[in-house]
Amino acid sequence: MKYISISLYRKMVHYAMEEGMAADEFNDLPISIKAMKEIKAVPADHFFDLHEMLDQRLGPGFSVRVGQQMKMDDYGVLGLTWKTCSRAGEIFERSERYFHLLSNTYVFKVEKEGDLSHIYLYRDAYRRGLELSNEATISAIVVVLQAMTETEITPVGVSFKHKPPSNMQSYHQAFQCPILFNQANNSITYKTSDLNTRTAKADESINRFLLERVEEEKKGIEINAFKIASDVEKLIMDALPSGIPSISHIGGHMGMSTRTLTRRLTAQGISFRDLVKTTQEKISKDLLKNTSNSIGEIAFQTGFSEQSAFSRAFKRWTGISPLEYRNPFQTK
Repeated sequence: MKYISISLYRKMVHYAMEEGMAADEFNDLPISIKAMKEIKAVPADHFFDLHEMLDQRLGPGFSVRVGQQMKMDDYGVLGLTWKTCSRAGEIFERSERYFHLLSNTYVFKVEKEGDLSHIYLYRDAYRRGLELSNEATISAIVVVLQAMTETEITPVGVSFKHKPPSNMQSYHQAFQCPILFNQANNSITYKTSDLNTRTAKADESINRFLLERVEEEKKGIEINAFKIASDVEKLIMDALPSGIPSISHIGGHMGMSTRTLTRRLTAQGISFRDLVKTTQEKISKDLLKNTSNSIGEIAFQTGFSEQSAFSRAFKRWTGISPLEYRNPFQTK
């Protein structure tokens, strides 16, 4: 069955009410406002029904207007992984890995062409509600990238496979670039340099590391390997949602070459591989103990591409399965 996270459905209902609809106007929907608090996902066609109803009630452009209201927190675990991206374009790499946690109706692909990067949304529309959902998704990309980078980066082009609406005002306000309809693909295009923009979180992290290194050099203090290990562990935590990071990736964030970072860790008998493993184990235990995230979600958050691989690794670390580890905490 095709499904959509209840968080996206709920966002649409709440924003429709902000635009003037009354709560009782949603009484005939298959998913009532009260029921939204009790479920995690809705059938995709119920979601598309809602899009079609709101497009009729609130006029052309509601889809892109609601897309502009999206926050990273609205995307659940997926949104959490976006917050630790080091550059803007990494959001699409993580979406390729994780979007099925939110819905199994989306497929994103990025293709570079010269100085441009085209982000394709492969999601063929068999009904109007799906076309509107595609509009909302591409609209949300704009505001999420701006929030991640704390800049006003905008796309250079947007295209949709379906026909244009009767009123384009909301579209122009949302995208601020040429918008084409009746095209071969649903896509949004950015300058590749904009997608390589460091995120606000990454800038904060690397600036902190570099300032600490400068102060230590000024004072003639040899950088403590255990402090470095702690710094590396923090960066590994941020990087794991995209997969296991390389030592060169982590070293780059710290302003060190791979050789220098390896030497500093080795001086205290610490290996990068062991730090990755202990970080994965620490995160997974914390998530199993303190959250209701599924085993599959935790697997992705700790750098594994498959739940089965995570389960095997966890049992190797602890001697028990993830569920066996979680059960005592759930019964307290």
